[in-house]
Amino acid sequence: MEIIGAFARQMHAVILFILFSFLVGGAPAHGRPADPPASQAAYQKSPAINPVAPIPSRLDKADVESWLDGFMSLALPRSDIAGATVAIVKDGQVLLTKGYGYADVERRVPVDADRHLFRIASISKLFTWTAVMQQVEKGKIDLDVDINHYLDFRIPPYRGKPLTMRNLMTHTAGFELVMRDLFSARPNGADLGAAVKLWVPSRIYAPGTTPTYSNYGPALAGYILERVSGEAFDDYVDRHILRPLGMSRSTSRQPLPSAFAKDLSEGYMLGSGASHPYEYVSYRPAGGMASTAPDMARFMIAHLNDGALGRNRILQPDTARMMHVIPNPILPPLHAMGLGFYQHDINGRRVLVHDGDTRFFHSQLNLFLDDNVGIFVSLNSSGRDGGADIVRAALFTKFADRYFPSVQVDGRVDPNIAARHARAMVGHYEVSDRSATNFLAVNLFRHPIAIEVDGDGNLIIPAFTGLDGAPKRWREITPWVWREVNGRERLAAQLVDGRPVRFSTDELSPLVVWDRLPWWRSTVWLQPLSKFAFAVLLLTIAAWPASAALRRYSGKPALLPAADRRVYLGLRIAALAGLIVPSIWVGTIAPIMTFTADENTIDFRIIMASLLTLVGYAGGLLLAFANGWMAWRNRGWASRLWSVTLILSFFILAWVAWQYKLLSFSTDF
Repeated sequence: MEIIGAFARQMHAVILFILFSFLVGGAPAHGRPADPPASQAAYQKSPAINPVAPIPSRLDKADVESWLDGFMSLALPRSDIAGATVAIVKDGQVLLTKGYGYADVERRVPVDADRHLFRIASISKLFTWTAVMQQVEKGKIDLDVDINHYLDFRIPPYRGKPLTMRNLMTHTAGFELVMRDLFSARPNGADLGAAVKLWVPSRIYAPGTTPTYSNYGPALAGYILERVSGEAFDDYVDRHILRPLGMSRSTSRQPLPSAFAKDLSEGYMLGSGASHPYEYVSYRPAGGMASTAPDMARFMIAHLNDGALGRNRILQPDTARMMHVIPNPILPPLHAMGLGFYQHDINGRRVLVHDGDTRFFHSQLNLFLDDNVGIFVSLNSSGRDGGADIVRAALFTKFADRYFPSVQVDGRVDPNIAARHARAMVGHYEVSDRSATNFLAVNLFRHPIAIEVDGDGNLIIPAFTGLDGAPKRWREITPWVWREVNGRERLAAQLVDGRPVRFSTDELSPLVVWDRLPWWRSTVWLQPLSKFAFAVLLLTIAAWPASAALRRYSGKPALLPAADRRVYLGLRIAALAGLIVPSIWVGTIAPIMTFTADENTIDFRIIMASLLTLVGYAGGLLLAFANGWMAWRNRGWASRLWSVTLILSFFILAWVAWQYKLLSFSTDF
């Protein structure tokens, strides 16, 4: 549920944004990776670790509780977050579980870690992937077989490549973004088969080539799990994961069983605001789980112990280790995606992570594999100005810096080469996790990701901001790899024929990448031309009453023939419709991106907006051509030049509408 996510921690407003993270075209050519080291071992040698790193604090209950109490006492009120629940495990034991703030602000009910359930959203995927690997152990699922082998409907190959379970688990199936009914205030998605058959999202990349974070993929895996095991998804998770681990306060069922419903934390946008209704998740295997901190502690211990908790085992050691090994990244040397978990290494430590986001709950699970330590946090509010993202990110980094500190040592690139590389990166890019066949593709036009260069030769991506709200700056540390100035995150590019065509960052590379926009959809020229076109339409409308007033004042009749006047009247109506189109689409899309759209009227609004776009831009273009023919036949040079300007303006707007799918009339999104 990061879509949102993904863009989610960096830029929720864009792709979700990534939270609303979240935002058409074919796959790029795939050239050689930008950075020479291609193996995981080579990646783990960089950055170098200074041997005189700070002395770590002792990771025991007393120290971590004191530190955590201080962190939460400042972070929650400052971010306007109602409450949080935390679990920390070490060496197969629960070190700490604790609640902070309120589970119910209005009734002043404090968070009780043992009692209160929080929605863990996309961390639910780890339970789905664990269940899939259990079936791999039994020989009922092969990770590299066409998934049509397990389905009762067909998903055709894309670009000659069939879809496999490995593609689903690594988010490289190539599906476009799905937004419809991810979260709802009413029950939905009880029948997994019906949910995954309702709409199979289009694929925009060949399987295995590009990370495109997906919620549909895990739902499809959950349906396959039902078919190969003969058990309903919720029953399977209960019997084969939750019960063996003693997770008696966890469930993926919707609505929540009565024994759990009374103990579910309320969800908030702001802790100082009103609570919101329960969120139903249509793709339960992707985000339906609710759990407590002690239960999540047991799940972390099992994975840190290669699939075992005490005498109970949910995975064989080799299978668990298979899930924990991160293969070569698609974009070296950045972090990569494994079989369900993704890489989040820090301070030279090997770390696996998964985030989870609903509208109101925001969670993160981190496993320090070689240190046998895990930390889980879930927040019941989005908070002020992306507060939930800031809090969980800061909790992880400050925890790592306190207990596993180190000092990074970076290289330098010759200033002339660095300047040339920076200039080559400048341009507009589109995220891989995006809508491509429906009207939501226009989010890419509204919010393109631009790379710029500052006066010191550092890269700047205005949409990627730090904790201070200012855009991050990136300095090149090795050819085509940049490090955040005064930070730890890296950015790397992929080259094709010596030209950078793709980039990502450490935090998001397991889930999404950004590809350079092709010239015919590039916002570099389409955005300024669109502003010009709207100005022309506005002048056309403004000239309507002005010309009428001038004729009335002068007493002169209209000089144009009747046919010309009718065409020009139609042009003015089309111009008026064209000026209204953007606001209509913004009013339609904004509730969808925040999951507040009226489910009963959204299809009607999409069709009406599409019709208005057709009338305003396609119809306007036809009328502009008719007006141009008339102008060049019997009018003066001023009218002729203006007619060409009108043709160009309507063509630009029609081109944008066509390229960004505002004329698709599709209600699948």
